[in-house]
Amino acid sequence: MFLFSGSHSEKKAKRGVMEFQALLKEAAKGLVVRTDSRKILPGECFVAMPGTSVRGIDYIPGALEKGAQYIVAPSSARDLVAPVVEKRAQVVYHDNPAVALGDLARAHFHVMDRELKLVGITGTNGKTTTSYIIEHLLASTGLKVGVLGTVNYRWPGFTMNAPLTTPDCWMIHELLYNMKKADVDVAIMEVSSHALDQYRVAGLDFDAAVLTNVTQDHLDYHGDMDTYFEAKSLLFNTFPREHKAGIINYNDPYGRRLLTATEDGIGYGIGDTGIVIHEVGDKPMVQGRIVSLTGQGMEIETTYKGKSWTIESPLIGAFNAMNLLAAQAVGLQLGLNCKDMRCLKDFPGVPGRLERVINDHGMDIFVDYAHTPDALENVQHTLKGLDFKRLITVFGCGGDRDRAKRPLMARSVARYADVAVLTSDNPRSEKPEAIMDDARPGLAKARRVLEHPDRQTAITMAVAEMEPGDVLLIAGKGHEDYQQIDGQTIHFSDKEAALKALEETR
Repeated sequence: MFLFSGSHSEKKAKRGVMEFQALLKEAAKGLVVRTDSRKILPGECFVAMPGTSVRGIDYIPGALEKGAQYIVAPSSARDLVAPVVEKRAQVVYHDNPAVALGDLARAHFHVMDRELKLVGITGTNGKTTTSYIIEHLLASTGLKVGVLGTVNYRWPGFTMNAPLTTPDCWMIHELLYNMKKADVDVAIMEVSSHALDQYRVAGLDFDAAVLTNVTQDHLDYHGDMDTYFEAKSLLFNTFPREHKAGIINYNDPYGRRLLTATEDGIGYGIGDTGIVIHEVGDKPMVQGRIVSLTGQGMEIETTYKGKSWTIESPLIGAFNAMNLLAAQAVGLQLGLNCKDMRCLKDFPGVPGRLERVINDHGMDIFVDYAHTPDALENVQHTLKGLDFKRLITVFGCGGDRDRAKRPLMARSVARYADVAVLTSDNPRSEKPEAIMDDARPGLAKARRVLEHPDRQTAITMAVAEMEPGDVLLIAGKGHEDYQQIDGQTIHFSDKEAALKALEETR
């Protein structure tokens, strides 16, 4: 229940509730709601959203000029909004317009009334791979599955590129509505910390929520790790559906904190659960044990509620074992059984996630989306554990993002790589050389360092450095086929760059 507190008068508060209920009815009858004043058409509703750098209320005059019939504004700004609107439109005040937008979208699209199961995945690393594995697992049992994620938004018969990991609230509801029209049974959504903090998933009911891990990222936005963790926790303790399954990594310290506080929490991880249960309480646990781990794949034994089974997978790396366990835990909560897990042996992998660059030169080259210290640590640790002679790592750091993680990323590369190749990633508005300067101190103990601010040139240098038996990791962009440089988006693919480099140097 949301209160409308623009006045101390109880009468005004009740009137505000009644006005919003009336607006919900209009949305249910087809009223279009927008948050971009430039796109308003006559008769529509404009929601003045809170922002990190701009205020939605500053765009109310533009919405009125476009013919907005309804305005949703923060109740705290009543004194500022009322004189602007006067009698040109009906104003409804709400304590949190972002939450109001979710309720309006829910009323308009009726998605949550259509028996569509919804799985949300949050965490610093592993969201995309876990979503792909869950999709494969559920689809193998005959279910129709839709995915909203970092790579794209898709369901059977439809695919579009994803501009954001988690789109805006109205678009989410619209995409889910279109999924349901296509008879999708289960929707899987990657949910970023930004999206949770900004209430982009308002109005949705999740049947299951997954926390993969929490490591340093997005501190430029959240400020500190505890605030970042609290944003992730919103998926479990704030957004609706009572008693949804909270599937949480018990190997992660933040995961154990969340598991302790989550009434319907289910732990998953590798290793003995005895100590974990002592710390978090007697929660159900999906426990994994790695039977074998090679360059060709892995075998995992999984135990849950007294039953054990073994799966095979062509994926490599202990971090992928965690992703496989998370996916199995989701499947179990959605009614699958241990026999259904056998299909995981046929899961081929995810674009841009430790993806092999197939080539005619017999060179072992992988591209990976790793762009955080922890992700770089995991993928390099995986490759160093295999039977390669040397590891060569190409990496860069994104511009206009958390500067504190730049030397940490470099330090991770210095720890594992026999040859570190420092370059640019998406420099955005920053100078690539300045970003590289921030990262360089972390390479102080590197065995060998190559540098070039042009990413294609750096990749060519790395390929030229390769000797038989070496493995090359090109980290940071993964599936992305663009670079953002000085306000422009240009085409750039690490896979294409590697193949071009091979033709030039081999």
